[in-house]
Amino acid sequence: MALRGRKEEHVDEVEVEQAPAAVIRVLHGPNLNLLGERDPEYYGSGTLAEIEQMTASRADVLGLATEFFQTNREGELVDAVQAAGQQAQGIIINPGALTHYSRALADALAHVQVPVVEVHLSNIYARDEWRRTSVTSQHATAVIAGFRQMGYIFAVDAMSGFLSDFAAA
Repeated sequence: MALRGRKEEHVDEVEVEQAPAAVIRVLHGPNLNLLGERDPEYYGSGTLAEIEQMTASRADVLGLATEFFQTNREGELVDAVQAAGQQAQGIIINPGALTHYSRALADALAHVQVPVVEVHLSNIYARDEWRRTSVTSQHATAVIAGFRQMGYIFAVDAMSGFLSDFAAA
């Protein structure tokens, strides 16, 4: 670009190094691999792949990177939480039925030092009595329930805010 009144000088382009995007690990518990075919009146008709694509797209808009993991095994989810606590800047988790009874998962969540947003597709407080108890929620920074697939979008938005707050602190 030429400046008026000055001789234009050639400036070599300098590659600007951008900070790497914060990584959010999105963890899905038991039976979430069956989304789209399991109880759509509670969980909606979207598949897990569709939810992940929608989540990744929203995160990308906010400058966040996403990694996804789903398992039907409690120990594997505990391992994934522990790894995410060391390798990611935030965790979004839908523990599925483990929400209601997994003390091991609750302990893993209690140990991580990154923000955790717990997501439930259905409103667990408006369902069966046993679903109204959560042993994992007390270790989450926030809980989003009852918004079906949109809950993941809200979780990404919340995580973006939490990460901004953490960076500012």
